[in-house]
Amino acid sequence: MFVSPQFFLRRSCALALLLVLPVLTDAADHPGKAIYTQHCASCHGNDGQGVDGEYDEPLVGNRNFEGLLKKIDKTMPEDDPDLVNGEDAKNVTAYVYEMFYSAEAQARRGKPDMDLLRLTSPQYRNSVMDLVGRFYKGAGHEWPLRKDEGVRGFYRGFEHLKPGEKLGNGTAGERAKNRTPHKFDRVDGRIAFHFGADAPNKEVMSNEEFNIRWEGSVLAEETGVYEFSVKTENGFRLWINETEEELIDGWVSAGPEVREEKKTIYLVGGRAYRLILEYFKFKEAAASVELWWKPPHGLKEIIPARYLRTDRPQPQMIVNTTFPADDRSAGYERGSTISKQWEQAVTDAALSAAVFIDRHLDRLAGTKSDAPDRAEKLKQFACEFVEAAFCGPLDDAQRALFVDAHFKEAASPQLAVKRVVLLTLKSPRFLYPALRESDKPDAHTIASRLAVSLWDSIPDRQLMKAVNEGKLSKPEEIRQQAERMIKDPRTKAKLHGFFHHWLELERAESLSKDPKAFPGFNTEVMADLRESLMLFIDDVVWNGSSDYRELLRADYLLLNERLAKIYGQQVKGGEFQRVSFDPKQRAGVVTHPYLLAAQAYARHSSPIHRGVFLTRNIVGMSLKPPSEAVAFEDSKFNPHLTMREKVTELTRSNNCMSCHSMINPLGFSLENFDAIGRWRTQENNKPVNPVSDFITEEGKTLRLTGPRDIVNYVSDNAGGHRAFIRHLFHHMVKQQTPAYSQDTLPALQRKFAEQGCHIQKLIVEIALVAATEGM
Repeated sequence: MFVSPQFFLRRSCALALLLVLPVLTDAADHPGKAIYTQHCASCHGNDGQGVDGEYDEPLVGNRNFEGLLKKIDKTMPEDDPDLVNGEDAKNVTAYVYEMFYSAEAQARRGKPDMDLLRLTSPQYRNSVMDLVGRFYKGAGHEWPLRKDEGVRGFYRGFEHLKPGEKLGNGTAGERAKNRTPHKFDRVDGRIAFHFGADAPNKEVMSNEEFNIRWEGSVLAEETGVYEFSVKTENGFRLWINETEEELIDGWVSAGPEVREEKKTIYLVGGRAYRLILEYFKFKEAAASVELWWKPPHGLKEIIPARYLRTDRPQPQMIVNTTFPADDRSAGYERGSTISKQWEQAVTDAALSAAVFIDRHLDRLAGTKSDAPDRAEKLKQFACEFVEAAFCGPLDDAQRALFVDAHFKEAASPQLAVKRVVLLTLKSPRFLYPALRESDKPDAHTIASRLAVSLWDSIPDRQLMKAVNEGKLSKPEEIRQQAERMIKDPRTKAKLHGFFHHWLELERAESLSKDPKAFPGFNTEVMADLRESLMLFIDDVVWNGSSDYRELLRADYLLLNERLAKIYGQQVKGGEFQRVSFDPKQRAGVVTHPYLLAAQAYARHSSPIHRGVFLTRNIVGMSLKPPSEAVAFEDSKFNPHLTMREKVTELTRSNNCMSCHSMINPLGFSLENFDAIGRWRTQENNKPVNPVSDFITEEGKTLRLTGPRDIVNYVSDNAGGHRAFIRHLFHHMVKQQTPAYSQDTLPALQRKFAEQGCHIQKLIVEIALVAATEGM
């Protein structure tokens, strides 16, 4: 029988506790209780529950007994660590460990209740979009888009004029009379053509008059505002998503000079949107056309082929309403608050959805405006709409409330549909998915949980087909669906949100550096760095090994020519290429310049910012909020000091060192990187010193000489795995792991280790935990 190392670790911790003091049946008799009450309860609460304004987190964690003892003996109480030492430290540690801290103590306290959560803003946008998309057919709705890159161009014109023949000024039909048409189709990787005085097929096609229509779709990986622009001296029209109204109408040419016309549109990430560009030349001296965009956080560029597809999806319902920020008090976004602003945003979003559905109603309902059975089909559409929103069939009372009453009272069936849409999208049954659940989850509940965990949305046709066929009740059937669903672009989009949260990328969104200290480090470089990081993550998670450890251990960066110049490498061209470094100088996301620059000042590195990030997010150790905010004022320090020397002086007090004993060694280990993430060996004409001793959760002393020591420790350490799993679970499920069971996190951790730290498989396991709760 296989016995895990964790089993022996737990047994050794329990044995250590027994050796310290006898087993006590009454906490009142515990020799550590009086010490805890005198020195600890004011910050941590009488039952270790935390105290608002002091240490509001529960007194629980993952250190073993020896690790916790070293922490308490060295740093507690914060105002005078020498008050509790020796036998007193041992006794109070035993009391804390036995009563609050350990996994066994947490298990005795029972499973906490799950939070009743509404849809978050991304969940609302995705759910409404997919709810409407359920009634469309074709690529992007019934089946995934093809992976071929580019859009299809339909080229139309005439053969060369005959000798002496002139192009007339009559109508198109008159000009075409007695002319030989010339046409061809092809897939273009990107739209950037400079024909000059020639035609697209100059050997055959006349250069006097021709037109091109490009059709396909454009992929939006990130939610936000996109700017599209067209540069040409000729006529054009551009449609994005909607096919009934142009995004840009430049059909009338303004003259011989190349002009640029642009417009913005809000798009939801993880989706493909219909793209049509019509372009023509008539009698102008020259012809050219370029299609550009500027995605959120990105650079303005000709749309690359990797974001274009030949499939032509139906219009998407885009909820572009501005929602108030979701609650992040638990450390991750969740729908736990209600406000007037949120209520108004939901109302506005429901109204915009009703207007969209009304405009496309006949296409969605599969009828025609003059069809004799239109009213019947609209009522059937309304019923199916509500069932899809509620992820299950309606009983007679629900059908009467949500559908029948409106068709009975409204002035027209079309108005009745609008009322049904508004009532449905404002209903608690839609806004609070958990309200639809029974004590024991049925197949509809399982489907709903899978969709909201993996996609932040509602089930698709294929998932509901499995429900209706009774193929979503066995564990292997649920797993099969989860494994199918992670391949959908919506999962990739949701995971982008996770990495944005886990790596704290919002820090970089308003980042600026001193141009005198770092000439050339501008918004274009920051946009390139962000793309470099996301491409690296996608390559590891979706295209490569999907190994969490590679995210930390990779000794390479993806650089283009602009970044390579700044970071001392040789790369040619605008495309990103893998560039290897000395393994001591680069260690995956931990040393990616985008993160290092975000966790630094305008001119200097910041060991504190970097150390806090590493402590909480990478190593997985908790930190108490500082008792008072102490601003780092560089001007108050001797200008000849290094940043390490300044931070050491700033944090030397006992109050600071309770946390900075963890923060500083981790932050100092990255001091070989300057404020923009470049490698250095000197600062202020002094050698950089990245060496420190770090006390691990196990109470062992780890010598850190640089980032490679951190990632080697974390990659194979249970604490690092737990931190990653916990962050990912919170992002996907929006609940704490103990709300499922005290063994949820340990079980996921064991599975993670068994499966080679495979991120995609971990996503599936988390989704299965959420989907099968209560089975």
